[in-house]
Amino acid sequence: MARIELWIVTIASGCSVAELAERLRREGLTVRELMEEIGCITGEADGATAERIKHIDGVVDIAPDTPIDLGPPDAGTTW
Repeated sequence: MARIELWIVTIASGCSVAELAERLRREGLTVRELMEEIGCITGEADGATAERIKHIDGVVDIAPDTPIDLGPPDAGTTW
């Protein structure tokens, strides 16, 4: 079974984030969040789906979404 990962998709300037999100859903991305202000979409998919998404018109980049935990303000070590 393919491993599902979190991804950040960067959208080309001038493209509709909502319309591209629908296209990405049809390609197999489980869309989590639309960030229209910065032209990004986050979602979940396997590696093969992410590779297909790279070649869709309007997609500038797709990169792994790496969670970061900064910890409490007085923590000595962060991420």
